[in-house]
Amino acid sequence: MKNKIIVSVENLSHKYSAEWAVKDVSFEICNTGILGLLGSNGAGKSTIMNIMCGVLNQTVGDVLINGENIRKNPVQAKQQIGFLPQLAPLYKDHTVDEYLIHCAYLRMMNPDDIPAALKRVKKETGITQFSDRLIRNLSGGFQQRTGIAGALIHNPKVVVLDEPTNGLDPVQIVEVRKIIKNIGKDRVVIFSTHILSEVKAICDDIKMIEDGKLVFSGTVDEFNDYIEPNSILVSMEDLPSMGELMEIEGISKVEMINDRKARLEFTTSQEVTELIIAASVKNNWRLREITVERSSLDDVFAKIAKDQNGN
Repeated sequence: MKNKIIVSVENLSHKYSAEWAVKDVSFEICNTGILGLLGSNGAGKSTIMNIMCGVLNQTVGDVLINGENIRKNPVQAKQQIGFLPQLAPLYKDHTVDEYLIHCAYLRMMNPDDIPAALKRVKKETGITQFSDRLIRNLSGGFQQRTGIAGALIHNPKVVVLDEPTNGLDPVQIVEVRKIIKNIGKDRVVIFSTHILSEVKAICDDIKMIEDGKLVFSGTVDEFNDYIEPNSILVSMEDLPSMGELMEIEGISKVEMINDRKARLEFTTSQEVTELIIAASVKNNWRLREITVERSSLDDVFAKIAKDQNGN
């Protein structure tokens, strides 16, 4: 039996003045889980999300949420979407409960259903203890959790999160990732970011947008084929000179970070990790750590573009 299509984006294009921000983007989502919408800043991710959520009317194309056309039947479609834009629309002079109740009424929820929904989303996002706290007095991480709770209050089938970890510290990022993973267990979550590590950490599938076009669609494992290792970070007790490191076969560039750490760029055709380890043992450099680093987003996009053009 074929899975039901939950989200359908059909030939979507949008023009701002004379410039096309999105160009003929199409994709379908049939299963719950987390879809990463990846692309550099200005690639068109936010435009696509704003159109999907009915914030912006597209120039061309259609978006269907569980069969409802967002343009033709906006109320029915939006009732099935939870949206958190990049700048969360928080009323900071409200308490957490006041804000979430306001969100519930905006979603035209039955008043009798609101108390249970309030309890559910606060537990889901870990903000129960802040029910009576003014939002302005919360940390950035808990303000973001409150925004996510507002997007979940009506228990939507589709949750759209635009750069939800942007501006958070590392600890807050880890906590928000856990929340997003939990949300994706029984819903479709569409999560946008320009950071490779974000999609690799939490997403099941990836759509990559560049210059308004869909340039990649596939699983995280398929995407990993494009993320080639191109440098190695080494830590040694007796770090040798730049010249000695350059003598290792396959090393093309050396960056001395401090007196015990260096970054070594290499050609992908060489098995340089074994050569580095062997050189360390031979010369008593006392290697303590070796980490293979991955390509940047720009590198990945360049490789995808090259493959698509057949070069």
